[in-house]
Amino acid sequence: MSASLTGTGLHLTLGSNHVLRGVDVHVDAGKTTTVIGPSGSGKSTLLRVLNRLYEPDKGDILLDGESVRTEDPDKLRQRIGMVFQQFNLFPHKSVADNVALGPRKLRGLSKERARALAVEQLEIVGLAQKADSRPANLSGGQQQRVAIARALAMKPDIMFFDEATSALDPELVKGILALMADLAAGGMSMIVVTHEMGFARTVSDNVVFMDQGRVVETGAPEAVFEGAETERLQRFLSQIL
Repeated sequence: MSASLTGTGLHLTLGSNHVLRGVDVHVDAGKTTTVIGPSGSGKSTLLRVLNRLYEPDKGDILLDGESVRTEDPDKLRQRIGMVFQQFNLFPHKSVADNVALGPRKLRGLSKERARALAVEQLEIVGLAQKADSRPANLSGGQQQRVAIARALAMKPDIMFFDEATSALDPELVKGILALMADLAAGGMSMIVVTHEMGFARTVSDNVVFMDQGRVVETGAPEAVFEGAETERLQRFLSQIL
């Protein structure tokens, strides 16, 4: 099950900082939209607005064409899997228990069913053999895989990745990006905030370039990377490519 997601005219002010200034973003069902841009451009905040961790001041959020602005935020978040930079695993729980927690608490699964589902998801991320380990005994890359399995265990309609590789050592990044590419190839709807331009170029269906709380350019990867129209995007790419 995958869903389309659209944010239209999203504004957010935090304190005196106008973080989002009329942002439009869209991902089609089963497709991947990548959000790129300099630090502080509002990329991570955009994801938090789209799953209503922050309530936008203005604008609308549509999941499969239906507004979710007035829906119970917890219900909405059950449909959106979120993977952050930090793994946020419970250190005192086993890997399987970390993954099973959401299905038990939020989806009402029995302990046995939730455990079976957790092992199934850990299989997908290549860590079924670590089901009874504690997070502290895993590498950073393995912990991030567990965080992805935990999000997938909620059977989300769409996955958000917020700089999911930026806290990892360089040699661990490739494995997580490959796993994300596999999810995209399997038809999961995804919005990915990343500094990994190779991923943005090869896996995305659509790339959004943000700067200073606005979408400056958006388009297919080849259009954004090979035919940047604005001086701002050209400058950004020249600094990082």
